[in-house]
Amino acid sequence: MIPALTAAFMLAHTPVEPPTPAPTCSPPPGAEQLWAAPETRFVILGEIHGTTETPAAFAGMVCAASAGRPVVVGLEFEDTAQPAFDAWMASKGTPADRDALLASTAFTRRFEDGRSSAAMLNLMEDLRRLRAEGREISVVAFRPGLVPPPGFDQNYGELAMAQNLSRMAQDRPGALALVLVGRFHASLQPAGAVRPAASHLPRAGLVSISLAVQGGSLWSCGGDGPTPACGPGEVPGADDGQRGVMLSPTADGRFDGSLALGPTTASPPAREVHP
Repeated sequence: MIPALTAAFMLAHTPVEPPTPAPTCSPPPGAEQLWAAPETRFVILGEIHGTTETPAAFAGMVCAASAGRPVVVGLEFEDTAQPAFDAWMASKGTPADRDALLASTAFTRRFEDGRSSAAMLNLMEDLRRLRAEGREISVVAFRPGLVPPPGFDQNYGELAMAQNLSRMAQDRPGALALVLVGRFHASLQPAGAVRPAASHLPRAGLVSISLAVQGGSLWSCGGDGPTPACGPGEVPGADDGQRGVMLSPTADGRFDGSLALGPTTASPPAREVHP
């Protein structure tokens, strides 16, 4: 009897852990309309690589969307980075975990074209944190890691990306696919003789928007020669004051709308920020 009373006393006086608060999401204004339709399977954001603002806005979109349904995130990294992504998402995010992610092919690129930026590393941390807080989120590197053999032009690479995106969605049939990719690959219409990746996906259930060009700076690589110079550069255009998601198809049919974040700022390579 006494042990039972003792156990009851201990149970009654055991501190109760407060519930984990829901993550605070900061999506761009109007982002929720992108996935409001239940039949929406893909939301694609065509970005300009190398900015601070776009990965942060995308993280806010994933946070908001994952509050109501599972989300699979597609990122434009070579598929050779997938084991490192899986390990990172399952980790506790320690400095050692971060160093392992930075040592992956996603962040040890020959040319620091903006995809391996500090902002992208911050996005990966946001995704890991959301999953640790209970959101049903997975991350897929969908760009093919193999270079096509001679004679196979960019169309083959675009088709391979589309196949990987299709497989990503089919592997998680109940999830919303949120994809961050360069603007060219997100186009719904051919560009000359090339059909971008998004144009190969079924049109039903697909929403593709592009980043509005409103000036500022970005981190990119350019110039002639075998070793392009990489660094901050200017973004053309001027700030028109618009902000948030605007669902209005472009006249050329390439996109279903745009995302206006204002002038951007260049984000340097993550390995420069975290040597």
